[in-house]
Amino acid sequence: MSIRVERAFGEAVEGEAVVSEEGFSPRYDLDRWSGVITKPGHKLEGVSLKDKVCFFPTAKGGIAAGWAFYDIKWKKIAPKAFIFGVTNPVMVQGAIFAGITIADGWSKDRRQDVATGDWVRVDPAARFVQVLRRSS
Repeated sequence: MSIRVERAFGEAVEGEAVVSEEGFSPRYDLDRWSGVITKPGHKLEGVSLKDKVCFFPTAKGGIAAGWAFYDIKWKKIAPKAFIFGVTNPVMVQGAIFAGITIADGWSKDRRQDVATGDWVRVDPAARFVQVLRRSS
């Protein structure tokens, strides 16, 4: 199963998927010391994003995302990739600066094609995300 994305930047990566129905802010949703979603009430509250391929329908936040992405990458708690339905230039710039693969333009309807726990490959050059193995 492959999911096409409109735009993608970074290196090809593989990892375990974390799929959210809620948007993401690296500054307000994520504990930048542990890599765990700690915002009370977030649908992924308590989930670690470290070394995961993270799917979010939207990006939340602005200018602080740039330094927040660099901060979590430097602390070695960053995801391998972010896949957004819709993002903004500041998030893209921050991810590229930090060296985190990022893509956007996947349809919210495609969430049925990938689930948390699936093993996926992100290929920015080809602009696709491939489900390699379904979670058990």
